[in-house]
Amino acid sequence: MKKLISALFLVAFAMTSSFAFADADDTKWIAQCIKDNKKEGAKEEVVYKYCECMNNKMSNDETKSITQWEKSHPKEMKECEKEAGWK
Repeated sequence: MKKLISALFLVAFAMTSSFAFADADDTKWIAQCIKDNKKEGAKEEVVYKYCECMNNKMSNDETKSITQWEKSHPKEMKECEKEAGWK
């Protein structure tokens, strides 16, 4: 049931945000970031906003995942945490 609710939540977000216009690579990175951060205690919409923000800050030719990239970019991480309402 939780998986179904999560899937529906992501579909709703995709329909109402720029996520719907992201290319396949962006979609993959954002989905992985959400998966990597789902146990961090933040609400799903906060995690989504954070991951989308981090993805937008990365260059299009970046080969690291968002989770890998954030470790070497603390300034961007803090900016996205603030923008998403996390912590």
